[in-house]
Amino acid sequence: MIRITDSLSIDEDDLVWNFVRASGPGGQNVNKVSSAAEVRFDMGKAALPEDLKQRLPAIAGRLLTQDGLLIITAQEFRSQERNREAALQKLIEMLRKAAHRPKRRIATRPTRASKTRRLDTKSKHAQTKKLRSSRPDHD
Repeated sequence: MIRITDSLSIDEDDLVWNFVRASGPGGQNVNKVSSAAEVRFDMGKAALPEDLKQRLPAIAGRLLTQDGLLIITAQEFRSQERNREAALQKLIEMLRKAAHRPKRRIATRPTRASKTRRLDTKSKHAQTKKLRSSRPDHD
């Protein structure tokens, strides 16, 4: 089990790993070794809370397919193991972000004093602009 938060964990069996050849640093090693890691996580099969499943598509963006498959790749490092760890960390961070419930906004009304301050500032600004636009009289 991979711990996401105190109350949320995912099973390692839900992750499908693929290793492919990476672009970038590594010299000839890049042409010979499959060091880039790709992890696939199926949201539909995983035991995730419903509210998390609703928030995840907005966070994942284009990494989430229409089938509900989250695909994360990592190829920053030369070794396969470090890329595997990096991909797993990206997945964990994404799930942690989705697990965080946003605070519900309570609608408030502006105070009378704040309305007065805003209108005073607007009128001062308008007066300044009016003075700038007027042309001086030529005698």
